[in-house]
Amino acid sequence: MNEVEELSRLDIESLPPLRPLVLDDLHYKVLKNLHLELGAGPILYLLSPSYSVLNPTPNDEITDFISRKERLLDYVRECIIQNLAIYSVLLDINSYFVEQNNYLVLARLREKDSGGRRFEIKFYTNSPVELTTHYEDKIYIGRDFVDLFNFKRKYFGVKEMIISLKDQNEVLIDKAQEKLKNPLEYKSFFQEIKELVNELRSESLLILQSLPPHLDFSKLADKDLIDINAQYRTINHYVIELHDEVEEFENLLHFRKENDFVRYVTKYKKDVTNLISYVNIKITGFLTQKIYSSKNREK
Repeated sequence: MNEVEELSRLDIESLPPLRPLVLDDLHYKVLKNLHLELGAGPILYLLSPSYSVLNPTPNDEITDFISRKERLLDYVRECIIQNLAIYSVLLDINSYFVEQNNYLVLARLREKDSGGRRFEIKFYTNSPVELTTHYEDKIYIGRDFVDLFNFKRKYFGVKEMIISLKDQNEVLIDKAQEKLKNPLEYKSFFQEIKELVNELRSESLLILQSLPPHLDFSKLADKDLIDINAQYRTINHYVIELHDEVEEFENLLHFRKENDFVRYVTKYKKDVTNLISYVNIKITGFLTQKIYSSKNREK
């Protein structure tokens, strides 16, 4: 965990200016209540929206970092919310829980060996009253990926999400060795999920390679737009197959009361579900609307 160290090296003046973006009420309120979690060695610091350290007791390193980098932290928070608004449905599909918790969202940053440029972010929500007293009761919302130097994502960011699902599956297998009473008893599920994840990754990356990384709608013919939409829908079909298998595994683990491990499967299913929702709402839903509104479509 080196987020404090990596961020401390960044100069706010070197970062590209964020374009003005009108946020809806949900994203605006979350921005005002966004808490950051930053690692410094083995310690994970929880920062309030005003950058008070809520947990644990701050040392000189984190205190100095906050005093020097407040503008940078403002930028990071704004960048996170803009990414959530454009390239995610995490807040939209979890709005009930977020609103119940007065729009308090925790963003846990994990630097991706990029010199402070790229981060994987895990999002949680928790009651403001119980944030420090019952931190373990926080609700997992999902994860996203942010590049501080490049806001625009290739392929709508789908590639990173698919690669993440494969990486997470490997972590899930490691957790099974620690948490399950008899991991071999579930060998068939692990094998099937692994095969589905590998298929999702290989087939989806082949599809994405055939598509333009960024879509210029002024230059796309209607037939091309229809084909691109169909290709993203095909990717989603692979994700849905993975979801169904993970859900079946989760149900079995609940039935057998494998409580120490099932929560990891539930979080994994959450990420799979989030990707399905993202493709349906922000990609194929958006592209379908573009197709329907086209004035040049052949009769």
